[in-house]
Amino acid sequence: MVADLLIDDAYLYVDRGWEIAGGWIAIKDGRVQAVGAGADRPEARRVISARGRLVTPGLINAHHHMYQNLTRAFAPVTSASLFDWLRGLYPRWAMLTDESVYVSTFVAIAELLMGGCTTSMDHMYVHPRPLLIDAQIRAAREIGFRFYATRGSMTRSVEDGGLPPRSVVQDEDTILADSVRLAETYHDPAPGAMTRLALAPCSLFSVSERIMVESARLAEAHDLRLHTHLAEDHDEDRYCAEIYGCTPVEYFERVGWAGPRSWVAHFIYPSEAEIGRLAHAGVCSAQCPCSNMMIGGGSADAMRLRRLGMRVGLGCDGSASTDHASMWLETRMAMLLGRYRNGPTAMTARDALDLATRGGAACLGWEDEIGHLRPGACADLVIWHLSDVA
Repeated sequence: MVADLLIDDAYLYVDRGWEIAGGWIAIKDGRVQAVGAGADRPEARRVISARGRLVTPGLINAHHHMYQNLTRAFAPVTSASLFDWLRGLYPRWAMLTDESVYVSTFVAIAELLMGGCTTSMDHMYVHPRPLLIDAQIRAAREIGFRFYATRGSMTRSVEDGGLPPRSVVQDEDTILADSVRLAETYHDPAPGAMTRLALAPCSLFSVSERIMVESARLAEAHDLRLHTHLAEDHDEDRYCAEIYGCTPVEYFERVGWAGPRSWVAHFIYPSEAEIGRLAHAGVCSAQCPCSNMMIGGGSADAMRLRRLGMRVGLGCDGSASTDHASMWLETRMAMLLGRYRNGPTAMTARDALDLATRGGAACLGWEDEIGHLRPGACADLVIWHLSDVA
């Protein structure tokens, strides 16, 4: 069968443990038709020479807040701890409109693409106005980007003992009804989907117990994934101890989230026993090295998590805490952080690339189609120029 596109004479990183020097990859109908080396390459309508270049799967961003592009490098909070950082930014985020969210999403996706990212989730949990996630999906579709939207939420304002102003939180019934609307309107479970949706209460300290429990129930009913921030900061530990009488992970388990539908962001301060329990339950985590180092609240040890059985991906997190949206930079930083913690042989470049590809696909529950270039996979790939100055 004649391929639509043949990328020839490349160094191919097909998947972990499968690399081909001087290889080719054939693409048909948006999927990998075959990979190989030598003269047995198939005929193709178009041929691209990738001599001197590296071809990898597209990087996968497993945690992001695209609206935060609008508050990048906001000076008053550049040296704040997590809770103070949030308090300083919520009044600005209260001014979001559908137009500003559309623009910030468009810009974020463009920046992600420039850094080799071909699939991203987005955690949109600030809702001063309705239909903001609709604006995000519109931007992603106009670009042609594989997008995993998540219906974030908050119910606890300052008046309820939370951090955000009343204007950016919503009542429980509104959140649950809109979760169903978005799932029925946009979630596409079909192979090769360009838009999927997960349910993503912001954090254990920002939503009611009902939202956590009902989100898990809706995810089961509509076959959706679940996402939240977890074990990110010691302030979260203190809050959960005071309000719930347990650790964040114990509360996460109590509300029915410890299962294979769930992936969590950050996951810095769990005990080894807690890591083991969630890993056994099938929960994945997204490490965000740059963001967590910027906030100064610690950073997850990806190698420790993996050693204890957890699947780990990478996320850029929001540009308000990272000042960028580059998965290439995040991948490099994950490698450096792994070596800083555990020694020069602890994490190789291939280990870091595995986090950014296979690990991200595991977080999104999408390993059958993305995160690798095996025959049958979506042809989401990046051609890296190895001779550029930067």
